[in-house]
Amino acid sequence: MLELTDAARITAGIVLLTVVAIESGGWFLVRVVTGRVAATDFQMSFFRAGHAHAGVLVILGLVSLLLTEATALGGLARWLAATGVLVAAILMPAGFFFSAMGAGRTRPNRAVVLLPLGAVFLAAGVVTLAVGLLTGA
Repeated sequence: MLELTDAARITAGIVLLTVVAIESGGWFLVRVVTGRVAATDFQMSFFRAGHAHAGVLVILGLVSLLLTEATALGGLARWLAATGVLVAAILMPAGFFFSAMGAGRTRPNRAVVLLPLGAVFLAAGVVTLAVGLLTGA
């Protein structure tokens, strides 16, 4: 049986609860694509991307959290390996959704800056975890 640290167990439990928020985003997306909520083509594409990134990154984040438990990483490296993808799972979908908000929007607003910021956390998290796993650290 896999033994999780208290921090990993609590983080995983909280992250699993966010699936309900992802589900509500899916319900919103159904309303958009069926025409019950008005959206431009740009907004529809960003809403879809935000929803997809949320789901995929939450799954990858949970896997990363578990894999970090198999490393000897410590300090900032451990935190980054365990939660970098989960931070990206917040920032990237938020970037897609928030930058597309507003009636009739056809271009992203300034919230689009959250996308590259999330990408940095994603890359840093997976690279740190990979190094920890490959080096036995």
